[in-house]
Amino acid sequence: MADKIENDVIWKDRKRILGMPLSFTRYAATEDRFILIKGFLNTETDEILLYRITDIKLKRSLGQKIFGVGTIILYSADQTNNVLEIKNITRSDEVRGFLSKLIEEQRARKGITSREFFSSHSHDPDIDLDGDGLPG
Repeated sequence: MADKIENDVIWKDRKRILGMPLSFTRYAATEDRFILIKGFLNTETDEILLYRITDIKLKRSLGQKIFGVGTIILYSADQTNNVLEIKNITRSDEVRGFLSKLIEEQRARKGITSREFFSSHSHDPDIDLDGDGLPG
C-alpha cells in the first residue's frame, strides 16, 4: 500500500487460503474509507467512503469456520462498486462490528442521518444527498 495510506490504516488483513495469508488480495480501513487492493504484478485498488456503506453482512460457511475465517459483504451507495466482499479474513465477526462502528462514526461526523436516502440502483435528482440544502 502507498505510504500515505499505510500511515492512516487502523485495520488491515489479507484474503486467506486455508486460513493462511497466501493471496495477493489486501484489505485496509482508514478513519474514513475502506480499501481493497488486488494483484501482484498488475494491481487494482478500490476505495469506498465509509459513510456511503448502507449495510453489512457476515457469511461463514462450515469450511470457513474450520479455518477461523469469514466473509464480510459491504453494500454501498457507491456507483462503481455497490457490493464489495471482504473474503476469508480472520476474526470476521469482530471486524464486522468494528467496521459498523466506524461507519456510524463517519455518518455522525458528516451529519448524515440513518434514514435510507441512498440508492445504489438509481439517483433521484430531487433528493439532497450531501445535506447542503440543494437537491442533487
